[in-house]
Amino acid sequence: AKISAVTIMAEVGEVSRFKTARQLMGYSGVVSRECSSGERTRRGGITKTGNAHLRRIIVEAAWSYRHRPSIGTALKTRQKTASAEVKEIAWKAQNRLHRRYMRLTAKGKTKQKVVTAVARELLGFIWAIGVTVEQGYGSTASKRAA
Repeated sequence: AKISAVTIMAEVGEVSRFKTARQLMGYSGVVSRECSSGERTRRGGITKTGNAHLRRIIVEAAWSYRHRPSIGTALKTRQKTASAEVKEIAWKAQNRLHRRYMRLTAKGKTKQKVVTAVARELLGFIWAIGVTVEQGYGSTASKRAA
């Protein structure tokens, strides 16, 4: 979990450079392809344009949402320094992403498609936590400028 988090943050940099979570999703290439002509719109698989390293690690991290969410002793230790707001977003993400995995699997979607959908939504939660943390502590760029 720590290696994934460090890799994600190294690939993303400052989260605040993305105005919306959708921009971060587009940067990673986990948004659906669109073929439009006139009034007809068709959506396809993911675009795979963008940061391949980020896409690979976020999909790898998304596989963990197959398991029921719980807070073990290791997670409790890591969460001691996190704010209550960040913990709340993280727990909401745990529950929601697990439910999404289970719901899409029950619909008969392939596991790879389900995990990719979960990875896309996970990026939205990462963006929300990143923006919250950067607003709370100030961005690294503003710290360097001071």
